[in-house]
Amino acid sequence: VQLQASGGGLVQAGGSLRLSCAASERTVGNYNIGWFRQAPGREREFVGGQRWTSSGPYYAESVKGRLTISRDRAKNTEYLQMISLKPEDTAVYYCALASKRTILSELYAPRGYEYWGQGTQVTVSS
Repeated sequence: VQLQASGGGLVQAGGSLRLSCAASERTVGNYNIGWFRQAPGREREFVGGQRWTSSGPYYAESVKGRLTISRDRAKNTEYLQMISLKPEDTAVYYCALASKRTILSELYAPRGYEYWGQGTQVTVSS
């Protein structure tokens, strides 16, 4: 499976961005989706995800209320809408896929995922 992430850029604090993650094959019903970010000198951090059952997205506490995950099934594309961006949101953002056999607790860490997009840079200026 190949993932193509896009939509990053430079935005002022308080602004918004929508990231896209296009998959080379159908993800709904087949894979768990995860969004992560990695700031310079820091570990890759989980920000949100969507189960293969489409039971509803879930988010890290640090971003809850500012990030929204959605999908376009026809396009095999996942989206991460970010609002009220802060300078501390500056990072490279990644989308990833995990097998539907992966248990929920493992979906909060990078090791739970088999396929990764190339990442897209988000920079928030103060």
